[in-house]
Amino acid sequence: MDKTDVLYLQEVQQRRVNALPSRLRPFTAQSRELPRGLLLTGARGVGKTTFLLHHAREKEMLYISADNPRVADLSLYDAGHTAFLAGYAGLIVDEVHFAREWSVHAKALYDDYPDRVLWLSDSSSLILRSAAADVSRRFVALTMPLLSFREFLALTQERNHPPFDPFGSIPLSADASLLRSFGEYRAYGTRPFFREGHYSERLQEVINKTIHYDIPFLLPSVTDGNLRLMNAVIGTLAHASVPRLHVRSLCADWGIGSEKLYQLLFAMESVGLITIVRRQNDRKAKSVGDKLFFGDPTMYSVLGGDAGNAREALVVSLLRQSGHRVEATRDDSTGDFVVDGRTTLEVGGRSKKAKSADFVVRDDLDIATGNAIPLWALGFAY
Repeated sequence: MDKTDVLYLQEVQQRRVNALPSRLRPFTAQSRELPRGLLLTGARGVGKTTFLLHHAREKEMLYISADNPRVADLSLYDAGHTAFLAGYAGLIVDEVHFAREWSVHAKALYDDYPDRVLWLSDSSSLILRSAAADVSRRFVALTMPLLSFREFLALTQERNHPPFDPFGSIPLSADASLLRSFGEYRAYGTRPFFREGHYSERLQEVINKTIHYDIPFLLPSVTDGNLRLMNAVIGTLAHASVPRLHVRSLCADWGIGSEKLYQLLFAMESVGLITIVRRQNDRKAKSVGDKLFFGDPTMYSVLGGDAGNAREALVVSLLRQSGHRVEATRDDSTGDFVVDGRTTLEVGGRSKKAKSADFVVRDDLDIATGNAIPLWALGFAY
């Protein structure tokens, strides 16, 4: 990389900075000082680039997107070396998995320039697990979740409510405006680009790019048939009334072994396309779980999916992304899910019974009553 490349990257960065939204999601605006070595992961479209550029504004850092054709052939180490000699205090590398041998170069830059900052981002947590151990030890991992309902309200109405534990005292009651906003959030509110319109088209583009653009980097042996199979899994989950996959049928229909199918599902989960809910105490490495949902609950709205599955997917998503462990119960008569190994939940509509669960999460409910939690309250967990 030479001075001409640096000037080009400066122009690209300035255009991106000029386009930053005036209103930031709380996860970005309220984050504390970032470490010298950072690996930021999160699904496509959740706002990772905005996060990094926002926090770099006062640090004289150079931004590079590794999937930019102009820099695709550049060595990551050489790019950092040139940037640091040009006076930059740090380097941001977006879509880092597109850079050749990125983990080796990142380790060397971190060690050779101990006074410089290096922030890396990618759309899959698998990129960290597949990296060299030296990178994992040097870089702090941070995952950016989908927008919570609380964040959606902050972006759309400037209603900056603090987060709260939905299993404790709920300090809010839902008025008509909040319930209406919750309906909008469920339909198109999990990624900040909803503000730009055409959410359905943009989300479908994210799905296609994730399958055809990201997963082949995680599984280099992916074939065209494997890509079509993953699209078929998306279609199956969109239209299924019971959120399960049948391994033998899929393997027979698509002519692949079960080992390959598990690899594909693991990759799909690592990039946020699906989420696998295993039965309580199920520790099998190879499993399609008890239930499979879309990783982003708005995919049900965009793809015309089952309303009941969409409701359960939202519960799982909000709880997991706020740090809870969610598993399916061993006995369906006790409830749908177990949270953190101790709290059982039943999920359903306004008249749903609790069975023997500790709590029932009810849709179309405005206030908490007894052990009934309104579904919207889970959206304030983070």
